[in-house]
Formats: sequence, C-alpha cells, structure tokens
Amino acid sequence: MKDFKVMGVLNVTPDSFSDGGDFNQIDAAMAQVERMVEAQADIIDVGGESTRPGATTVSVDEEIARVVPVIKAIRQKYPQITISIDSSKAEVMEAAIMAGANFINDVNALEADGAIEVAVKHDVKVCLMHKKGTPKDMQDNPEYDDVVQQVLDYFDERIETCLSWGMDADNIILDPGIGFGKKLEHNLQLIKHTSTLKQMGFPVLLGVSRKSMFGELLDRPVDQRLAGSLAVVQFAYLQGADYFRVHDVAETVDVLQVSQSLLQQQDDTAEEV
Repeated sequence: MKDFKVMGVLNVTPDSFSDGGDFNQIDAAMAQVERMVEAQADIIDVGGESTRPGATTVSVDEEIARVVPVIKAIRQKYPQITISIDSSKAEVMEAAIMAGANFINDVNALEADGAIEVAVKHDVKVCLMHKKGTPKDMQDNPEYDDVVQQVLDYFDERIETCLSWGMDADNIILDPGIGFGKKLEHNLQLIKHTSTLKQMGFPVLLGVSRKSMFGELLDRPVDQRLAGSLAVVQFAYLQGADYFRVHDVAETVDVLQVSQSLLQQQDDTAEEV
C-alpha cells in the first residue's frame, strides 16, 4: 500500500508556465486526466488561473467557466478519484465543490474573504501554501531573515485561524510554496528542512515539478527538468513529505514506489537483526 499521494497537475489555462494552452479544451483535458489516472495519480489538481511569476489575475466568472466543465467531466468518468480545485477565490472553490471537487489547493492559504467558510462548510481537505507577494511581484527580490522559521510562523498563524473557524485538523495539509516569493537559496533551505516542517504534525505537500529552480541549478529549459524534479521528490519523501504535485505522474510514482520499497526493506532487515 502506498504511503504517499501523487497530485497530477491539470492547468486549464492559456498561460501556465509549463503547459499553458495544452489542456484548456475539454477533450485535451480529459485525455490528460486519463493518462494521469492510468499512471496512478491519486488526485487531479484542476487550475483555471496561472500563478506563475508575472501572471495576471482572471475574473471569478472566467475562472469558473474554465474549471467547472472539466471537474464535472472528471467526476462523471472517475467517481472515486480525488479532484482538487487550485484556486484562491471562495466563489470558485464553492462552484468547483458543487461540480464535484473534494479538495482545495490554495496558494493563498485561505486568506481570501469567505475561503475558510467554504472549506469548513464542505468539510474537505485543504492545502495551505506559503507565498510572499503576488504572482505579479513575488519574485522581485524576496528577502527573509530565516526562511524556514518564517514559513513555520506563518503556518502557525494560519492553522490557528483555520481551527478557530471549526476546521477539522485532519483536513489540513501544508505546502512551503517552493518558487512562490523565494530565491533559489530559500527554496533549497525549505526542501532541506522538509522534516522540520513535518514536525508541525500535519501532512506536507511539495510542488517542485519543472520549476525555475532547476533552470538555475542545471541550466535546463522547462521540458528538460524531470530528473531534477525527481531528485527533489525522492529527497523530500525520505524527509517525510506526503503529497507531491507534479506534471510527470508516471515517473514520480515509479520513484516513490522504489523509495518506499527500499525503506520497507531497510525496516524489515532491522527487525530481523
């Protein structure tokens, strides 16, 4: 039995950094969902607004128009799979859940008006992500005194707020927000300290797939960042991360299954001794 969850990215947008425009038609989107389900994705993460650095916002109505038809189609074809809505707008979350979504993935950690109420009302799992700034300006020279501690402090505040609204603690997942208002050194520090974040007592989600940090580290374009992404996935899993948001589902599942088998073999050997 897997002890990890793989979240497959489905951007139904024209401008996402890696796959913008690839899946913003229903047939293309459903073909991609089928590939991810066959590759053993646990969650399909549907996003209708790009959060790449420099991205502009879209209206509530436009975002709903992009995500709801796809969510309805996924739910009809795959009644058992978890569908995540990747949004920061309460109205979009509500519409997505009514269409069949049962997970909220919010880069703003439910800070928008009404967002916590929607999550509590529908009793769904929620990924709270840390970011600094907005997509338009978040990479404009972000600075931290201690990035790990500041992310931990932010989560302390958000968790307390969510619990005070009546959210079930078992529904909370934490994402340090790699690439969201962080320089390369900040990203590396947060990944290195995955186990520290895990000590807060909540599942940890990591999203590093194809991100610009690999362009800086390896001088690779977006379509050549798989190896770097998988290296971080394995490292973070060994540090205790639970959820992995990725574009390349099959390869990620392979790495995690092998890693899990190695850990189990190590445990079995220790018990024999």
